[in-house]
Amino acid sequence: MPTGQEGLTPGAVGPPLRKITTVQHATLMWLREQIATGAYEPGTQLRQENLARDFGVSVPPVREALKTLEAEGQVVYAPRRGYFVAQLSAAELIETYRIRDLLETEAITRAVPVLKEADLSRMRAAIRDMDRAHRRDDVLALTAANRRFHFTLFDAAGMPRMAEMIRVLWESTDRYRSLYFATPHHRRRVNAEHRSIMSAVASGDSGTAVQLLREHRDHALDALCQALPAERQATASDPAKAPAAARDGCIPASAR
Repeated sequence: MPTGQEGLTPGAVGPPLRKITTVQHATLMWLREQIATGAYEPGTQLRQENLARDFGVSVPPVREALKTLEAEGQVVYAPRRGYFVAQLSAAELIETYRIRDLLETEAITRAVPVLKEADLSRMRAAIRDMDRAHRRDDVLALTAANRRFHFTLFDAAGMPRMAEMIRVLWESTDRYRSLYFATPHHRRRVNAEHRSIMSAVASGDSGTAVQLLREHRDHALDALCQALPAERQATASDPAKAPAAARDGCIPASAR
């Protein structure tokens, strides 16, 4: 824990914070990580006093962190009830992934022709780190390496505002991504797909890279929708009421 900072509970010991220098930022990063890794599942109530005790800080930095996460769409506030981890419907997941497709396609198209050898090395290292994390069953490390692989590519486009928009969209579904990575089959498929993407990127083939990334997202979306059985059953029972994308990709093939 950082020392000498306003907001810390005297004598409290929290998780290591990797050189974070303010209590407010530290609390935000810790809470974001807890949600992303599934420690607090969608729909879970987040009581400020309990969070403050768990992390070893006072309530104000927790309150500020929750406000930031609410603005990002990761938590929701209910009057007289407090904060809850946000839940996404299948339709919201589909919309998020559609927006990602538009932004990421532009980023990849711009990035591939200008990638440097350092970028390619970083992406290859992320693939190796994912393999190691998979063998250790370390979902947190795997998630971090996965993000490093993708955002090395997005950031190389040289459009920081667009990259930040993509980050916000990723963070809005992080709590579901941890469920995807919890399955060994999904982890193996993700990195196999990363190797195919890496091959296209290294050869400068932006068109193939865009297509492979689209298929990569589609596989993740199908799996994420499986985490929403109630909605999936509802759309399956009356496919005409579901969005077109849901009918095509978020219900079992047998129900299409």
